[in-house]
Amino acid sequence: MAASGAAVRGGGRAFLSLALGVSLLKCLLIPAYYSTDFEVHRNWLAITHSLPVSRWYYEATSEWTLDYPPFFAWFEYTLSHIAKVFDPEMLNIQNLNYASPRTVLFQRFSVIFTDVLFIYSVYECCKCIEGKKAGKELTEKPTFILSVLLLWNFGLLIVDHIHFQYNGFLFGLMLLSVARLFQKRHLEGAFLFAILLHFKHIYLYVAPAYGIYLLRSYCFTADKPDGSVTWSSFSFLRLIALGFIVCFVSALSLGPFIAMPSIFCLWFKPQGPRGFLRCLIVCALSSFMFGWHVHEKAILLAILPMSLLSVGKPQDAAIYLLLTTTGHYSLFPLLFTAPEFPIKVLLMLLFTVYSFSSLKTLFRKEKLLNWMETIYLVGLGPLEICCELVFPFTPWKLKYPFIPLFLTSVYCAAGITYAWFRLSVSMLPGPAVSKAKLQ
Repeated sequence: MAASGAAVRGGGRAFLSLALGVSLLKCLLIPAYYSTDFEVHRNWLAITHSLPVSRWYYEATSEWTLDYPPFFAWFEYTLSHIAKVFDPEMLNIQNLNYASPRTVLFQRFSVIFTDVLFIYSVYECCKCIEGKKAGKELTEKPTFILSVLLLWNFGLLIVDHIHFQYNGFLFGLMLLSVARLFQKRHLEGAFLFAILLHFKHIYLYVAPAYGIYLLRSYCFTADKPDGSVTWSSFSFLRLIALGFIVCFVSALSLGPFIAMPSIFCLWFKPQGPRGFLRCLIVCALSSFMFGWHVHEKAILLAILPMSLLSVGKPQDAAIYLLLTTTGHYSLFPLLFTAPEFPIKVLLMLLFTVYSFSSLKTLFRKEKLLNWMETIYLVGLGPLEICCELVFPFTPWKLKYPFIPLFLTSVYCAAGITYAWFRLSVSMLPGPAVSKAKLQ
């Protein structure tokens, strides 16, 4: 018992060190380049602070009108009351493209501090995989590896803390919701996800997975020996409780969704919370592939939850390495300025090297990638050299400036589509998993 307690304390200190370390790195990135999203959120601060609620969604002085759901608007409204202490001028609607040093400092720190929810959610997710395969060393334990893969995720770092957005606390809500479902706290999970939908509507991508899983695993209370549903076990009381929570949070109709094969698997071949998580990732990835250049940052909606599966099975670890390496590289065009080039390359190399080394250590006896997959990932190196170091010095730069982006998009599309296919296939075969294995 004493040794177990010491291990828990050691793991807690390691997690705290990882969280503090990445927070310090975020602080170092404060002076970095930021995108037009910085002005978008500054304008939303000004709108929600200066105007009555009835005019929030009609104000159009700036081209960056408020187009997120109401909860995010109230989030900006709350931040605006702190913002006026830093620099009241940022809250003037007429001050378009206003970016004083204090404004930059406030906006950057607001992202860093709201990431506290993401850190807590990662901690809760790590608790869900306690007791799985673990090595003797702390750094070989699945919980430690998962902590690094989530807290130090390369894509989230560059999108939030260089490019500038508030994805950290939003993914925190999603991961906390997933953790609650793993913990059999279904109503809490549904409540958190309903809140998330009204912060950012892009999470509708994964709503089908939540709907089917909660109906199948919460409203139906028993299964037959073969894993199929026992229709007589349906609980109207649970359905009413679940519906009340969703209706309480949701003021808008979410609309119909196109059914995907993974949704049918979630119903007919239930695999518990892990089956739900797998379906959630397939939904996110499928939706992303239909709107790649509409919202390229949505790849994180698949990468981050895939981290939870990566420490469980070698097959999932292989898919994770393919998806995260290709998906993260596909974000490179977001940071197109010269000063950020070494930063994005170094951060991605560090994260990728750790991902490969830690997962190979965790699954020592397994070969994670075949020769074709390895060659494909290695090909990202020559592609980057060609796009960033060779192409700018060719005569094609002026006539065909789109070629680097075109090559990056097509190459990454092949890898992400392949990962999507492998993940989709992984849902189809296999009998239902016993409850003992899911806990």
